[in-house]
Amino acid sequence: MTDATSTPSPRGAAVGRGIGIGLMYGLFKPRVLGAWRVPASGPVILAVNHSHNIDGPMLMGTAPRPVHFLIKKEAFVGPLDPFLRGIGQLKVDRTIADRTAITRALGVLEDGGVLGIFPEGTRGDGDFASLRAGLAYFAVRSGAPIVPVAVLGSTERRGRLISALPPLRSRVDVVFGEPFEAGDSSGRRTRKALDEATLRIQARLTGHLEHAGRLTGRTG
Repeated sequence: MTDATSTPSPRGAAVGRGIGIGLMYGLFKPRVLGAWRVPASGPVILAVNHSHNIDGPMLMGTAPRPVHFLIKKEAFVGPLDPFLRGIGQLKVDRTIADRTAITRALGVLEDGGVLGIFPEGTRGDGDFASLRAGLAYFAVRSGAPIVPVAVLGSTERRGRLISALPPLRSRVDVVFGEPFEAGDSSGRRTRKALDEATLRIQARLTGHLEHAGRLTGRTG
């Protein structure tokens, strides 16, 4: 069993990626654009819009590298708790400054892994309109580049068999953007520096989402 305080296992995340590939390509028709933009090695943060529960699994199954997601602690219930930890996912308490989650997430980046973040903090319109400072902190602290990711089509229609999911075999677009640095090259980690980084990140993520909408002919 994975230690709740240790850096999550890269091997576990690789297993999770395999499961994600099987499920997402088995249930839906993902169309992946720009995956080559994700650096092939080294630390990277994938910043994903979040409008549906399948967005995380969809990214796990379509990203070119295994992903360790920061996931709200409420998802770690019953058998899902050991399963999610076993596939290298990170439990985070969104109501506090969760030092354990922060340390483990930074550990992923220090080990050259891929950290997945929903920067809006919770599922919503998926338009990056409200960003929390956590993404800026991880990017500035680690120096890891951010790759914006737009998942489009997961909320357009409800499935007939399972209304909580998109229709089976429907197309979901996953568009990866250009990696960018969030910091201002000064190395500052002050509140002002993080606020400025958050504004820069929001502009880049919003711009990518708009580009992805034009590229795919859809907006959500």
